[in-house]
Amino acid sequence: MTAAALAASSPRLAPVEQRVPVLLVHGIGDDASAFDLLRRRLEREGWPHVHAVSMVPNNGSEGIPVLARQVAREAEALRARTGARRVDVVGFSMGALVTRYWVQLLGGRLVVRRFVSISGPHSGTGLAFLGRGKGVAQMRPGSRLLRALQQDPRPWGSTEVHSFWTPLDLTILPASSSRLPGASERTFPVLLHPWMLTDPRVLDSVVDVLGSPAVAR
Repeated sequence: MTAAALAASSPRLAPVEQRVPVLLVHGIGDDASAFDLLRRRLEREGWPHVHAVSMVPNNGSEGIPVLARQVAREAEALRARTGARRVDVVGFSMGALVTRYWVQLLGGRLVVRRFVSISGPHSGTGLAFLGRGKGVAQMRPGSRLLRALQQDPRPWGSTEVHSFWTPLDLTILPASSSRLPGASERTFPVLLHPWMLTDPRVLDSVVDVLGSPAVAR
């Protein structure tokens, strides 16, 4: 039996034909290859359409809104290629904040079915005070951009939101900044920030969340 057939028959996952395309949004200093392990895992589990974005620039020199518009264009292209009405999105680190900005402020909530944030700096990170660049400054605690996101009274619309993070994170300071209001939350005892994209428990949880049958809302 093929991996797709096994996934389709698994009682914990929705049938393959019910799964929507998945967009993967990387963090600062990374590119699409940061998601190679997760992308391959989803494809083995039977997802027919998984696309990882490479944002430019990737070093935090450009602002979060500019990067969010890139993600919006990638999502529209993915929908056009697949004919899907909605997509699921997994964002890691800065990519989770970029995705949040798109979902909340650029209309992403209309097309995103499920958003999984992995170790995103949603309340900022003290480490950003050590760096330069527009995007880096916007990740500092108390930045204007973060305040605008936090003041949104109805941030998600019909988008289902999940926050995965590790209390041991030394890149997101404090680690609890990865908590996301209105999100279902899972924590993992992962020692290093980048390992959140390779830890089997995190990958299992992404598969579980994205593959769970849709609930009528």
